[in-house]
Amino acid sequence: MAGCRSWFLFLTVVSVAHAEIKFNIPAGRFFSYELMRETFQSDFEPLSQLYLGHLYDDPMVFKCNKQYFPDLPEWLRFTQRHPYDNAFLYGTPTSPGKSVIEIYAINKRSYETTRQILVLNVIAAKSPPYQAEFFINLREIEKVLPPTVQDEIKQDLQKLWDTEALDIVNISNALDRGGRVPLPLAGHFEGVYVKAGSEQNFSACLLQAQTPEHQRQCATGAKVKVPGECNFCSIPSNCISWCSTELFDLSQLEATLPAPTLGSGVLEAGENFEPLESPEDRDFLPDYIVTVIVPLVLALILCLLLSYIMCGRREGVDKRNAKTNQIQLYHHHTILDNTDELRNMANHRGVPPPRSTLPMFDSRTGAQATPPDSPRVPLIMAQHDPNVDTLPRK
Repeated sequence: MAGCRSWFLFLTVVSVAHAEIKFNIPAGRFFSYELMRETFQSDFEPLSQLYLGHLYDDPMVFKCNKQYFPDLPEWLRFTQRHPYDNAFLYGTPTSPGKSVIEIYAINKRSYETTRQILVLNVIAAKSPPYQAEFFINLREIEKVLPPTVQDEIKQDLQKLWDTEALDIVNISNALDRGGRVPLPLAGHFEGVYVKAGSEQNFSACLLQAQTPEHQRQCATGAKVKVPGECNFCSIPSNCISWCSTELFDLSQLEATLPAPTLGSGVLEAGENFEPLESPEDRDFLPDYIVTVIVPLVLALILCLLLSYIMCGRREGVDKRNAKTNQIQLYHHHTILDNTDELRNMANHRGVPPPRSTLPMFDSRTGAQATPPDSPRVPLIMAQHDPNVDTLPRK
């Protein structure tokens, strides 16, 4: 009997974990949902909590997407700062419709996964005609999304607006609005924009933010003094920045123009179609000369100039040899002959060793000689040739 009861409790926990959570959201109103780690932790370890009384505190990572889609709806955002923090889904829907959100929780200790279904049904609603946006520079988006903090901010705005009929329209991170990432130091925050709306007109305190004197003080960068009767900040971290306050009066929108009526596309009877007259003839010869002939002439002149420089001003091989020393020419020709000999040896492997490798030889006749015993005699002997000039000896 006890075993059946435990299985019944286990199946009950599993069925609750996979149940759908439904919300009806008015269009144009802010929505936030906190993903509690404790709720998903009980899904991972239901029996250990039931019998052992031990509850783990595991790090978790949440993944959210629209059902059958890889991403969330365009109006819905997701944020989670750290695996040990709760996650949030927040945003403001703009049009009616139904969205099914799949939430996956991944346990970073055991790598187990559980899923939760969130059904968001957006209902058509009228937007408040008077809206105001405030900037809170000492807050971050994760610290503002809990319902208790939203209630604190809402109470301060109700006192500032002097009305109880006030709703939060949107909450957005300053980084999503082009703000800069703060330094990782104490006292530096990202900042949060809070937009509220009401059916009642703006109060006198809010209208002071639109006066030329107030805007002039904000433009100069001076510290703006808040009147005593308009300072309703109960918590210092929830105080708004007056220079970043904007008012939106949606009650005086311009009337939209009616759409143009489309005709049948057929001319009425009695009207004749008059086509446009043909343009006058144009002479394209000057354009052709400027765009084609002139570049060709310039290219021809450059080719002739380059040909003269490369070919016409060369001194020739004979003239160069006549100006070169005979010993230098003889040394140059010797290098060329040796190069040709090595190339021929590479083609025919069975040839005798080159004459240049012999102990002594005559470069002209190829006659070998016995190596001398005296160290003053050079290894390679060169015979005197009357046709070859030699350097004078001292």
